[in-house]
Amino acid sequence: MTHLTHALTRAPTAEGDDAATDTEPRQRLMALGLVAAVVLPDQTTKWWGWRYAPEAIINAGGTWLIGRPVSGWFSGPVSGPLLDLLNVGLLGLAGFILVRRPRRALGLVTGALMIGGWSSNLLDRLGMHTMTAPGSVRGAVDFIPLGLPCWNLGLPYWNVADFVIIGATALSLVTVCARGGRSGRSAAASRPMTPVPRLRPWGPRGRGWPRSGSWSPWC
Repeated sequence: MTHLTHALTRAPTAEGDDAATDTEPRQRLMALGLVAAVVLPDQTTKWWGWRYAPEAIINAGGTWLIGRPVSGWFSGPVSGPLLDLLNVGLLGLAGFILVRRPRRALGLVTGALMIGGWSSNLLDRLGMHTMTAPGSVRGAVDFIPLGLPCWNLGLPYWNVADFVIIGATALSLVTVCARGGRSGRSAAASRPMTPVPRLRPWGPRGRGWPRSGSWSPWC
């Protein structure tokens, strides 16, 4: 009887562990597929943009969003490659954290898309630009004009990976904020209600409103 009870209590846990184990490889494949779905179109459009777009540039720095000082570090002959290697490690760590345990579908998708966008731009700086933009200096290929000058940096140009990064980041932030709001409302709803004692408005020793007759503030 004891052995049977133990087996029955262990069965749901074992089934849950098996389900989690089966989910992890699928999520890893899904994340890898999403990264490839960003990198391949981005590199293909960069190859096309460098040859056929009205204007294409090589972004040797970071991005116009971070300003000139940090962009100068990324474009430096020594600091640039060192920062690229640091980014490789950071992206690898982000990918490991993303797939090390089962996650919700939306979180997995947005995380993989962000990693794919950053990885594609990093591939340019690590040498892919010699194939997509032969003869160019080290940097990412940008060929989509934004249309607005920003902070005296000229007319910023973008690539497909940039739009993927911004879209996935915005969606991830909206999801986190919405989830936090739902968690707060759920916690408030589950909080036990404590009765509040009713205080009498005035009067000595708890003397309050008259129960009958006309009301007078001087009672």
